[in-house]
Amino acid sequence: MSEKNYLKDISEIKNMMNRSSRFISLSGLSGILAGIYAIIGAVITQLYLMPKHREYLIFDSYHFKIVIALLFSIASLSVLSAILLTLKKAKTNNEQIWDTTTKRLLVNFLIPLLTGGIYIAIKLNSQHYGLTASLMLIFYGLALVNASKYTLGNIKYLGYVEIILGLFCAALPGYGLWFWMFGFGVMHVLYGILMYTQENKKP
Repeated sequence: MSEKNYLKDISEIKNMMNRSSRFISLSGLSGILAGIYAIIGAVITQLYLMPKHREYLIFDSYHFKIVIALLFSIASLSVLSAILLTLKKAKTNNEQIWDTTTKRLLVNFLIPLLTGGIYIAIKLNSQHYGLTASLMLIFYGLALVNASKYTLGNIKYLGYVEIILGLFCAALPGYGLWFWMFGFGVMHVLYGILMYTQENKKP
């Protein structure tokens, strides 16, 4: 009996350490919604913005700016959904949302992401559009991997997939939309479903 209590105490201590050192309020549903938003955006681009009778995308400056505005709208909606669902989950689990761990998570996530965003903006200002989707995937993947040590789940593996997709995207210019949709859309939905299933798994 004493040995069982000892093991139970160790398990509880380990859980407390994980909670204190890792951000655990991320919602799997937010990942699913982000993926759905991305897929809808890609479909809109395909149906209304993609030049007709082409197997791959070549945009002029005007249409490309519309696509960037659409992607920015999708990203903003995804972030808003993530914030609202994370706050709801934290409140339900009676967890503190803003602490040292959250700050470390955001810093480690935003450094690669903002660096990539600034670099992409510089390239776009120089009218270099070709590698935009590839750079988005690569820097987003790097941000996930960099921040993974401060949150639960295997989010680093999602980061690895995004980086690999970005590299393939760079090697296959003209198919950026499809790699973007798979990376930000399909992979987010799959990972979100995995997270959501684990969240609702009975102990």
